[in-house]
Amino acid sequence: MRARIFRPAKTAMQSGKGKTHYWVLEYEPQSRKTIEPLMGYTSSSDPLAQVRMKFDTKEDAIAYAERNNIEYTVREPKEPRRRAVSYSDNFRHDRKVPWTH
Repeated sequence: MRARIFRPAKTAMQSGKGKTHYWVLEYEPQSRKTIEPLMGYTSSSDPLAQVRMKFDTKEDAIAYAERNNIEYTVREPKEPRRRAVSYSDNFRHDRKVPWTH
């Protein structure tokens, strides 16, 4: 059993950071997913594929994994680089692309 510990990224449908302040422990898949030919459902024989545990901090998730002898890898989140922009920058005289009406 091997697990991943990570902080989820925000979805493409949201602009804020909702539901990204917790850490998740999720098991890596042990077997491949198969497609049922009649209905097209995706299934797996791996029962741990459904397990997804949430923790308040990374340390809590690591402590849980170590306490239960679970191998784990930690993926640190990538913080976005935000540029400070203001509305008045649209009308600066030294812009590379001049503003027109």
